[in-house]
Amino acid sequence: MRVAICGGTGFIGSALTEHLLKNGHEVTVVTRRLPPDHKRDPRLVLYTWDEIASHPELMEGIDALVNLAGSSLSQRWTAKAKDSIIHSRLTTVAAVAKLVEALHSKPGVVIQASAIAVYGTSWTNTFDENSPKRVMDFPSDVVSRWEDAADSIQGVRLVKLRIGVVLGNQGGAFPIMRLPYRLGVGGKIGSGRQWLSWIHLEDIVRLIEFCMTHPEAEGPVNATAPEPVTNDQFGQAVGRAYHRPHWFPVPAVMMKAVLGEQSLIILEGQRILPAKALELGFKFRYPRLQEALNGLANEQG
Repeated sequence: MRVAICGGTGFIGSALTEHLLKNGHEVTVVTRRLPPDHKRDPRLVLYTWDEIASHPELMEGIDALVNLAGSSLSQRWTAKAKDSIIHSRLTTVAAVAKLVEALHSKPGVVIQASAIAVYGTSWTNTFDENSPKRVMDFPSDVVSRWEDAADSIQGVRLVKLRIGVVLGNQGGAFPIMRLPYRLGVGGKIGSGRQWLSWIHLEDIVRLIEFCMTHPEAEGPVNATAPEPVTNDQFGQAVGRAYHRPHWFPVPAVMMKAVLGEQSLIILEGQRILPAKALELGFKFRYPRLQEALNGLANEQG
């Protein structure tokens, strides 16, 4: 297959590129600027957003397009940052919609990144792809608008990949989440009862490839492991994986003082199940948290 990845130099995009190349696919990466030392591979091509906007014919013949582009939520939520977060997502989705419309030979599938924030937060409810969207805070508003914008991508099979917390050593939230444990001061955050819906980096790239090759995959698809955990359970598992104590609780008021509004990502949560992926027969390599964390710890040596 020939696959285009928008945002292909980021945390998930880089891993997806490596995975697809290893499996014999051709990959076209679209990014804001070309890295000076990108990996040399005859099956890998890089373009900027400006290049494909000016010459959409460069993308003729792609079999699948994955759009992972968008400014990270992991920044202080100033008014300027919020505008940037929303604008980056809506702009890239609009660019993808325009590209798909311009192509004579359209891709068989577009996989558009989304996030589990679309369900809102809850201490007690369990959500799957049949659960309604709930706008109740900034993250859920961003994702709801993001998904609505994705509906402008017409004429192709569209997958909205609702991503949870991705666990990997090279980026994302996990290196920061494990840091207190490596320093010996790990513990639950707030009450510790808030849910954490996670997925191993290896499984999310495999799930993206699965959605490419399975025509039944369409609409919302939750990219989370089948066994979500509470914050306290997560911390205990990190402690076991890295042989560190889980004993130093961080009060919610401290997180709010340090992070402001952004603290709700850590202090609230959602229990998400990947019902559609399981129904379609996707097999998680890391369905349980302890196995995933042990693997990440061993990977580091």
